[in-house]
This record gives sequence, C-alpha cells and structure tokens, in this order.
Amino acid sequence: MSDISVGRQRIDSSKRTWLIASGCAGAVGGVATAIPFVSTFQPSEKAKAAGAPVEVDIGGLQPGEKMTVEWRGKPVWILKRSPAQVAELAKLDGQLADPQSKRNPDEFTPEYARNGARSIKPEVLVVVGICTHLGCSPIDKLQAGPQPSLPDDWHGGFLCPCHGSTFDLAGRVFKNKPAPDNLPVPPHMYLSDTRLLIGEDKKA
Repeated sequence: MSDISVGRQRIDSSKRTWLIASGCAGAVGGVATAIPFVSTFQPSEKAKAAGAPVEVDIGGLQPGEKMTVEWRGKPVWILKRSPAQVAELAKLDGQLADPQSKRNPDEFTPEYARNGARSIKPEVLVVVGICTHLGCSPIDKLQAGPQPSLPDDWHGGFLCPCHGSTFDLAGRVFKNKPAPDNLPVPPHMYLSDTRLLIGEDKKA
C-alpha cells in the first residue's frame, strides 16, 4: 500500500471519529433540550413548595372521621362532623376566646368561614392543624366525655399536648389557654359535592 493510501485511510478514520462524536453530542444535546420541555407539563418542586393547590376527594369521609392532607408543608385537617356535633358548637360560645372568629380574620378565617361552624358546609371542617401558640400539632380528642387533661364536660375537639391549649370541633380556642387564636382556616373551595380544592378559593 502506498504512503498516499495510508494517509488517506488515517484522514478518513479521523473524520469518521469526529462525525460519530459530533452525532453523539448532538443526540445528548437533543435529549437535554427535551427533558426541560417535558418537565414543564408537571408542577415543579418550587411550585409545590410555594403552595400549589391540592385537590382532595372527601367522598368516602364518614361522620366523625378526619383525614389529613399536606399543603405548603402544613397538615390540613378535613373533619366530617355529625349533625349532633354541629348542633353542639353554638352551646360552647361562652367558653371560647373568639367564638365568632373576629381576631385577625384575614390571617385565620376567610370571610366564607366566619360563622359558628367556621366552614362553607356546616358538616365539613377544614383547618390547618398547627397550634397558634408555638406551632405544635394538636392531637385528636374527638370523643366527648371526661378524659385526661380535659374537662369533664368535654364535647370533643383537639388538645395541644405541648402547653394544654384546647380547641373545639370548629377549631376555636377555649378561654384562658396559651394559644392566642383559633386554628387557621386555609383558602379552599368545593369543585363538586365530594371534591375540595385546598389552597385556592373563588376570590383567588
């Protein structure tokens, strides 16, 4: 084989290597371009952290049952109250620090929840399960009657184990407790009779 043929083979080989490398780089670039594009179809982690609304199916929730969902990194309680539990709420006004939710309403109670039940529908309570004292999470004490750390005439509600604040089944704080405010009602709305949207309402 002549020196010219050997030289040509080396050039062709180098060219082929360069073409393959260029093609691979182009393919990787194409994939890299496609990934961000595809990811735009899903909420980003930043959007979730900022508080993207959460849709919840409450169709299976029975009276006396509570479920918890996460919104903005906080527990949101959804409690389905029985007719008897709703009827008891009005009897507690004299024992509560803020029965009509007049304290800091813009922060704790949207206009559509400024009622005795603190809810859009009387039977369904939606509150953020974080005590307004130091940010502890209260525990369920839904059953009425005498219980440790609770009064003998307890009607059901929530107890913050950190410093003893108690809340009724509307998330309203009792008098003479460390918590200064009722449990917050997050913005929410009904998409249907059985579907809730937490984090957004008609005014949003």
